[in-house]
Amino acid sequence: MKVTLFCILFAVVAVCLSSRSARADTGLPPLQTVPQVDLKSYLGQWYEIARYPNWFQKGCLESSASYALRDDGDIEVLNRCKDSEDGRQRQAKGHAWVVDNASNAKLKVSFFWPFRGDYWIIELGREYEYAVIGTPNRKYFWILSRTRSMDDSLYAAILQRAKQQGFDPGLVVRN
Repeated sequence: MKVTLFCILFAVVAVCLSSRSARADTGLPPLQTVPQVDLKSYLGQWYEIARYPNWFQKGCLESSASYALRDDGDIEVLNRCKDSEDGRQRQAKGHAWVVDNASNAKLKVSFFWPFRGDYWIIELGREYEYAVIGTPNRKYFWILSRTRSMDDSLYAAILQRAKQQGFDPGLVVRN
């Protein structure tokens, strides 16, 4: 019972800290998002190319995310990965919603009500072939692609631009 209560309390604290507002004092300029996201083009299957290590993806290999439009206009999220220990598929279902209708680039995502976190689209390929996601506090970062791999020169260029936005390329783990 004590372990379960501790785990729940730890999860609550972690989520609250990770979803701090964009006004959080990071000492960095505000995180810049892409000017416009066509949500219908963004929907579909994405493969994780790289990320900052985080507690909720510990032991995950071959991570992917699938986004689908819900009847209420929000987005259904299905994250999957292969467990590094036993090879079984793990998945988490959630839902996301736009918080900046002017650009559609700032979303909130929740996998466990009432907790939610920021999901800001900070870079997109012209044909939506890749996306870069970050949080305003610079604690979370992902590079996603429509394919399971990415050209090394594109990957390096993305990391350079992310560095200019205050992300640390040294923390990024490539799949």
